Amino acid sequence: MAIDVGSIVEGVVTGITNFGAFIELPDRVTGLVHISEVADAYVKDVRDYLKEQDHVKVKVIHVDEKGKIGLSIKQANPTVRNVSRERRLPPTVSFEDKLAKFIKDSDERQTEFRRATDSKRGGRGSSRY
Repeated sequence: MAIDVGSIVEGVVTGITNFGAFIELPDRVTGLVHISEVADAYVKDVRDYLKEQDHVKVKVIHVDEKGKIGLSIKQANPTVRNVSRERRLPPTVSFEDKLAKFIKDSDERQTEFRRATDSKRGGRGSSRY
């Protein structure tokens, strides 16, 4: 089977890296899905969306002179990707909960920063003379 740009084929995830996932296509040809082509949303870790031995449908987006194949999951699965994303991500947290966590973390960081800078100055209220 020839791998043509624009064709949609099914493959198996054979490896996952920080920058994407390697997919084995028919005829034992391997291509790469770059992290930016895994899902519509921001992907921090490919492992949140894929695991080895997953069967995925991919679209061939380019083949270079050296034979390297660029693939896209998000272009091949316009409706399926949202379902799988929801299934693998933790439940959403409300805005109020996120804000409360941010304020707590911020207060802790500011306290730690003040403590560190005060110790460099010799403590609060100390005189330099």
